[in-house]
Amino acid sequence: MAGMGKRMRPHTLTTPKPLIPIAGKPMVQRIVEDIIKVCDEKVDEIAFVVGHFGKEAENNLVKVAESLGAKGSIFYQDTPLGTAHAIMCAKECVTGKVVVAFADTLFKADFKMDSSQEGIIWVQKVEDPKPFGVVKLDANNVITDFVEKPLEFVSDLAIIGIYYFKDGDYLRRELQYLLDNDIKEKGEYQLTNALENMKAKGTKFTPGKVTEWLDCGNKDATVYTNSRILEFIKDTLVLKTVNNQNSRIIEPCFIGENVKLINSDIGPHVSIGEGCVIENSIVKNCIIQTNSKIKNAELSNSMIGNFSEFTGKSSDASIGDYSTIK
Repeated sequence: MAGMGKRMRPHTLTTPKPLIPIAGKPMVQRIVEDIIKVCDEKVDEIAFVVGHFGKEAENNLVKVAESLGAKGSIFYQDTPLGTAHAIMCAKECVTGKVVVAFADTLFKADFKMDSSQEGIIWVQKVEDPKPFGVVKLDANNVITDFVEKPLEFVSDLAIIGIYYFKDGDYLRRELQYLLDNDIKEKGEYQLTNALENMKAKGTKFTPGKVTEWLDCGNKDATVYTNSRILEFIKDTLVLKTVNNQNSRIIEPCFIGENVKLINSDIGPHVSIGEGCVIENSIVKNCIIQTNSKIKNAELSNSMIGNFSEFTGKSSDASIGDYSTIK
């Protein structure tokens, strides 16, 4: 999760993308919780490979791990040299049974991972596979090929960015081989090259299929993901400290601590962070972070940052922290 999140600016200028809230929880917390739900054994340690997010953000990540009964560890990737390089920044944790996940992938799954498998690559069927890495399967449901962004159709099973390895030490050796021999793809050290080498040596990778795959790559995708997560949760989460003055809440929504709602329609699919004030407004399908004020507004398909103010009408606002739009 060391990337700069440029497609999510202006929000990522002040908040690392994995810490942007989705239905009231940081994106990375939801990812970790989802992975732990499908693991068939206890997770002992969660290693976060980050850029330099600051001590407060790092402490929050460690607390996320500890809240799930695991040790939290922080590692740094100072230069964006690819997925294989990122994993090796935390190489001391790549031992035993390992799950690798990229921090902008949320999913819905209704299965338990079979940790007796040698390796599992989680995939989802997509309409247009061209932008993704995809896998090909044989008659026994074993992966035969990894193809990165195919120009011609070879498979519609896209790799979603979550991987399980029964032998983490073996994975680490294969990744180290790429680094030692400077084996790059498009200027970066790629995990898929290590997967190909492992497959060629006889490792059997099988697909893990999720019910739904949710991307948080840009503002529109993140707002959509927020709506889907709220649908999964189903219940509207309105904390008891909310001050509701003649406002209507249309399920499902998340409304945080000490929010004031005045003469407004909120929802569906709205997440509002703590300390916000919404007055004389209609807000639907939006993420509003903390301590912001929305007044005399109509908002949809929008993201509003922390400590911001918005007045007016928009179906596509993307406003960072400490901003005022009137």
